[in-house]
Amino acid sequence: MKNALIYLIFIAVVVTCGALIGINNVPGEWYQSLTKPPFNPPNWIFGPVWTTLYVMIAIAGARTWLQSRMGGRMQLWGSQMLLNFLWSPMFFGMESLAAGLIVIVPMLICIIAFIFMTFSRDRLSMWLFVPYAAWVSFATLLNASLLYLN
Repeated sequence: MKNALIYLIFIAVVVTCGALIGINNVPGEWYQSLTKPPFNPPNWIFGPVWTTLYVMIAIAGARTWLQSRMGGRMQLWGSQMLLNFLWSPMFFGMESLAAGLIVIVPMLICIIAFIFMTFSRDRLSMWLFVPYAAWVSFATLLNASLLYLN
C-alpha cells in the first residue's frame, strides 16, 4: 500500500506541475509568428504527448525513489525534471529560442544518462524513458530549427 501511494504522489506531482507550467506558458502570438520548419507538429499534439510522457516519467521516478532515494539515478531524474519544468518558462515565457535550447540540451543529456545508468538496474524505468528521450530529441531538433529559422 505504501508503494502505491508513492506512485500516486509522483504521478500527481509530475502531471500537475507539468500542466500548471503548460497553462502558464501557452504558445501565444509570438510563437505563432515564428517561421516553422516543415516537420513542426500541430499544437494540439503537445498536450496528449506530454501528459502520457509525464505519467511514464513519474512511474520511473517512483521506481527509482523506492530503489535508491539519494542515489545517482534519482539525482539524474530530479535534474532532468527540473530542466523539463524550466524549458517552457524559458522558451515561451521569456520568448527566447536560445534560452530554450540552453535548457533542453542538458535536459536531453540527463535523460540519456538516466537511461544508461538504469539499464542494468531497472529495465522498466529505462524503457519508460526511451519514448521521452525520443520526444525530447525531436523537441531539441525543433528548438534548434526554430532558432536557426528565426
